[in-house]
Amino acid sequence: MKAKCWRRWAAAVLLLGTGGAEGALLDPEEQLGRQAFWDNQDFAWYAEEIPLFESPDAELDTTYYYRWDLMTKHLVYGSPEHGYAFTEFIDRPFWSGTYGAISCPSGLQLYDVRWFRKDRFARDYTRYWFRTPGAEPHRYSCWLADAAWAVHTVHPGAAFLADLYPDLATYFAEWKRLRWDAEQEMFWQIGHDDGMETNINSRQTQDAFRGAPGYRPTLNSYLFADARALARIARLAGKRDEAEAFDAAADRLRALVQSRLWDPERTFFFHLSRQAEEKDGHRVEPLTWTHRSGQFVGSPHGRELIGYVPWQFGLPEKGKGFEEAWKFLMDPAYFFAARGPATVERNDPLFFISPACCVWSGNSWPYATTQTLAALANVLHDYEQEWITREDYYRLLQIYARTHRKDGKPYLAEACHPDTGSWEGHDSFNHSEHYFHSGFIDLVISGLVGLRPGEGDALIVRPLAPRHWDYFALDRLRFRGHELAVFWDRDGKRYGRGPGLQVWADGALLARADSLDAVTCRLAAVEEEEEGAGERRFNYAVNNSNEYFPRVLASHTHPESPGHRVNDGQYWYLESPPNRWTPEGSGQAEDWCGVDFGIERPVDEARVYLLDDGPGSTLRPPAGLRMEAWSDGKWEPVPGQATEAETLVGRVAHSVRFPEIRTRKLRVMLRHPEGAVAGLSEFEAWGPGSLPLEAPTAAPDNLAFNGRGEGFPKASASHTSRFDRVEEVHDGKIQYGARSRNRWTAYESPREEDWLEIDFGRETACDAVDLHFFDDGGGVQAPEDYRIEYWSEGDWRAVEEGARDPERPVGGVANRVRFREVGTAKLRVVFEHRGASRAGLTEIEVRNERR
Repeated sequence: MKAKCWRRWAAAVLLLGTGGAEGALLDPEEQLGRQAFWDNQDFAWYAEEIPLFESPDAELDTTYYYRWDLMTKHLVYGSPEHGYAFTEFIDRPFWSGTYGAISCPSGLQLYDVRWFRKDRFARDYTRYWFRTPGAEPHRYSCWLADAAWAVHTVHPGAAFLADLYPDLATYFAEWKRLRWDAEQEMFWQIGHDDGMETNINSRQTQDAFRGAPGYRPTLNSYLFADARALARIARLAGKRDEAEAFDAAADRLRALVQSRLWDPERTFFFHLSRQAEEKDGHRVEPLTWTHRSGQFVGSPHGRELIGYVPWQFGLPEKGKGFEEAWKFLMDPAYFFAARGPATVERNDPLFFISPACCVWSGNSWPYATTQTLAALANVLHDYEQEWITREDYYRLLQIYARTHRKDGKPYLAEACHPDTGSWEGHDSFNHSEHYFHSGFIDLVISGLVGLRPGEGDALIVRPLAPRHWDYFALDRLRFRGHELAVFWDRDGKRYGRGPGLQVWADGALLARADSLDAVTCRLAAVEEEEEGAGERRFNYAVNNSNEYFPRVLASHTHPESPGHRVNDGQYWYLESPPNRWTPEGSGQAEDWCGVDFGIERPVDEARVYLLDDGPGSTLRPPAGLRMEAWSDGKWEPVPGQATEAETLVGRVAHSVRFPEIRTRKLRVMLRHPEGAVAGLSEFEAWGPGSLPLEAPTAAPDNLAFNGRGEGFPKASASHTSRFDRVEEVHDGKIQYGARSRNRWTAYESPREEDWLEIDFGRETACDAVDLHFFDDGGGVQAPEDYRIEYWSEGDWRAVEEGARDPERPVGGVANRVRFREVGTAKLRVVFEHRGASRAGLTEIEVRNERR
């Protein structure tokens, strides 16, 4: 723990209030300081943003705090227009939507995100799915209306939900259009689009990876929950008739799930095939449960964890015998495993622990584990049954917490071996590390601690913590506008407030019980703060649209740490996988990085996320920094700038505030420490404003730019891949990465050299070219070499080159070459391909730097 970070905490803690009359129950410095894994070490931020938790289980506590650290890696400021969202993967794969979000885990994510102390992240992310172009709420099964209501139970927002209600109703109607079977009165889905590829049902179809349509306990339970939530939201919006219609839809879906998907012989909910499927001479008949037809007809197995999903949303009616399904969960012959549970019962004929992703036939998936634990918590809280106990809940949660490890350090990927916990084969580089496809925080708060929002102003606390524990505490919880602390202290000595289970709100004791069972209390209603009240503030530096502006500027960029990552709205400090800009190799005592907004913006604060790879590394916090702004054609120090930090510390966001200025460009000057260099994970420029924002001008200094795709300048090439478009090479959009969809490449060209030409349409003077090489590490890579040629007197001639930066072609960064000024109507780049790969660009820029 770096004590100097806590100078910032002292100011932050004044904003927090307290859960107890004598001050905070848990001390942030002590609680956060117990953990050694931190990547994001902005402890003042955590103290302000998250609830604190402690228990006698140190491994559980570590995972609780690790999950908050993990969320900071996936938190992305998408744009001023749409605010915050969350990614699923560390990278942003091509199947993700705008800003890298994927709908598959959105419900689990929102159930965790709702426990941030502030509602901004949860509300922005809820709204994202319905108001952001390119969001894809129907790409995978999800339960977004239910999640929106879950956020409301923690951070009440009746006006917010009423405003969003038409979008939510349209979202539900679209599910009916896409997946409703009117004859069967149920929703159908394929395993892949449930996020559950290669499951035991899909493997009995022609498409083992994706599967075939079936009526599954998943989507039908999700949309049952959505219908129930929409009924509640409709009532908030004063739409009584619509509320009754949604309640009726939920009731009908509940009845059909119970009657159509429940096998009374195997006492479990199953996938029900929609149509006949033939594979390897075996036939799965329509409207049959798993293993009731097909190759394994008559098998007593076929159970998958998805059979517990109905309880995740309280779908099964009480007292009708459905609870018997839970007798299988803790049995090693079925689901239980040392690092499980497994996604399929152990003795199923298709049980398979895969050494590689993505198989849901036996591996342990955190996504499914989260669903199962959430369902189990509901059973223990709300159902009378004899099959499962609170000790089982803690045991599974404890196993899940310990599964968050790799080489002894906190970690999470897509799926693991249920017996060993190994992530090998399921955590490909720069993809699924620290994977946000599951939940954990809600399992602690609403499950283990047992904070269950009741009707109206009621609050029920019914812990599932094991009875042998002497203590636990949840503190600094922001709940319905109140500051809550919930704790158990067997003898009253740990927290000094007497023995028992206690609930405190705003410094006052609300309820107390002698045993670790349940307490019920009421919270006074707090007037909801109108969303958007007060000044609106935006990060003007972010660029996730791949448009020309805002544009990163830097004095020098190391090829392996490209500048475009510094304004992608996302930050983390890991060396691998990286998300950083560094000027390594510049040889300067001072380097700088900043943003050209493309238009003057009002800014009064810059936040720089400083890197630190640790003692002895070549990347350390700067010895000093200062902000400069573009004024009258030159850089000038920003007047009145002040930073909160007395000492510059890495892995922390440093805020530099100053009286509001209007400027087109803003940069931070970094003075390198002795023997090392400084760098950034993110650069933000904040200021006031209102929507819609005035759009910047389009690439005025790029002589090759043509955003219209018509007329001149015009691009052509000796070869253009069938997957690409040559006109995208000068459209002002720069999109690096293996999954870029804005590019020109010479992929599949038969030649060892290819060229790309820009026809200006008239005589043009130029002296520099920036080549933004696309490089997927495979068939398209940065070339072995290149040369610049210009058209003169009916022939192509080589320019007289000066400096190149970098000297050798590198993908993922701007490769700049300067040359003696030429006047020409056409310019081209000739690429010498690297081996069997072919060259490609996401953008070419041509300039005259002397004018």
